[in-house]
This record gives sequence, structure tokens and C-alpha cells, in this order.
Amino acid sequence: MSQVFWMTIYPAPILTVDVVLLELREETLWVGILQRGDAPYSGSNALPGGFVHTDEDANTEATALRIIREKTGLNGVFCEQLGTFSSPDRDPRGWSATVVYYALVRGERPTETALKWVPVDEPGDLAFDHNAIVAAATDRLRAKGSWSNLPAFLLPPTFTYSELRRTYELVLGTNLNDSAFRRKMDEMNLIEPVVGQKSKATARPAQLFKLKSEAICSLNRRI
Repeated sequence: MSQVFWMTIYPAPILTVDVVLLELREETLWVGILQRGDAPYSGSNALPGGFVHTDEDANTEATALRIIREKTGLNGVFCEQLGTFSSPDRDPRGWSATVVYYALVRGERPTETALKWVPVDEPGDLAFDHNAIVAAATDRLRAKGSWSNLPAFLLPPTFTYSELRRTYELVLGTNLNDSAFRRKMDEMNLIEPVVGQKSKATARPAQLFKLKSEAICSLNRRI
């Protein structure tokens, strides 16, 4: 049966990829948004996103990384699939599905970009169903962060114990006992000291650490 027949009987849905860029700065979790220039929702804020380029994207993750690179100038960010959002009503152009990825920004971010940063809890009125997507990504980060090293991917490649603990506290929304946290990190064997490097952010230099693995590692119990 010809491809034209199938396309006539079963019209193809709109397929896009959207990215929830998350950054931890000034003790606040931020999400990156862009102002749309094209219809629909021209002039409205939305998550960075776009169509899958079947001629160059090997899969939807490749699409997400391309979108991040082209629209924000960021490279080498941690990126993981959040899920698929689909319905006949989410896009006025027709039945649509978007494969959503969330990406965690580490360290310095480019300033020569149209990307704006807003608090994840107050993103404003976003186009499409992007408010629901931001909420889902935030929930995933907070839930998964309680039993993995995921929050550490919001830190620069090297960090102090205090910075790591504070990042977990901000992601999880709770205070953590410093001694217990250190003990748990040592037991889990997730980080290692950076030999010969100390932080100069305070009067008393502190040892710098890094993740032992650049992959997501699960803990055997919640933080």
C-alpha cells in the first residue's frame, strides 16, 4: 500500500521537540524561555523547541541537542527525556505531539542569546501547554533528585561539599543535616576530591570535588 494512501487515510500529526532548560542561580531554580516570532502565539513566551529534521536528526534526543545549540548557544548540557505531550487541542495547527527533554545548565551560560530566564514557579503565561510541561519537569527534577546524583548536574564541574548540599536543599525544598549528608555522599561514593584544588570563594579555602561519573547514578536510599 502506498505511502500516499496511508498519509491520506491517517494524516500525520505535528511532531516537535521542546526543551525545558533549568538553571540554579541565586538560590532560585530558573527556566529558559524565548519569545515566539511566528504564528501560532506570535509574541508569546514559550520553551525552546522546533520540528524534528528527519534529514539530519538521528532521533529526538539529537533534535533536542540541536535546538539547545542553535537557539541558546549551549553545548555539553545534561539532557534527558521527560515524556511526550500530545492531544488534538494543544496546538491550533492540528493534532500534535511533542517529545519533551529537560536539560540542566552547569556553570556559565552564554549572554549573547535571546533566551530569558524566569523562576520555574512563576514562568508567566506560556504558549501551548508549556506551563504544564515546566511543572512536570520541575516535579521530575525534585522527585528524581531525592534518590540520585541529578541535582549535582546543576553545579559547575567542580564544587565544594557545602555547595553540593545547598543544591540538594534547594532542589528538594528541605534543609539537610550537614554531617549526615557528608556521610551519605561518602557511602554512595558518587564524588571524589579534585587533587590540589581548593575553592577561594571564602576566607577559609575548601576542598573541591567532582562527580565520579557523568552519568546519572541512583542511590540505594533517599537523601
